[in-house]
Amino acid sequence: QVQLVESGGGLVQPGGSLRLSCAASGSILNIYTMNWYRQAPGEQRELIARVTWDGTSNYADSVKGRFTISRDNAKNTVFLQMNSLKPEDTAVYYCNADVMTLWGGRSAYWGQGTQVTVSS
Repeated sequence: QVQLVESGGGLVQPGGSLRLSCAASGSILNIYTMNWYRQAPGEQRELIARVTWDGTSNYADSVKGRFTISRDNAKNTVFLQMNSLKPEDTAVYYCNADVMTLWGGRSAYWGQGTQVTVSS
């Protein structure tokens, strides 16, 4: 099995910063794309950032220029540095990873989510 565990969420004032982490563990052979999604109350879950194994990244327009995704392949960990946070960034943030397991199966796995609240 594969587990993804997020950390780093919390309450921050508008204009502030947070750094989210997501560590993958278990029967992992390789991790391809690692992604961050978020879901605000009453909204659909949306993809906001993704990074490939070689470090190529893409962002949703809503976070471009403010958020930075990165990964440490040696530690099977993905990060999301969030700067200039706005109240509309308030959501539960989820990491997602495309994983090839040791027994040859390939699936997408999700973390449990971490709450980010931007409020004064």
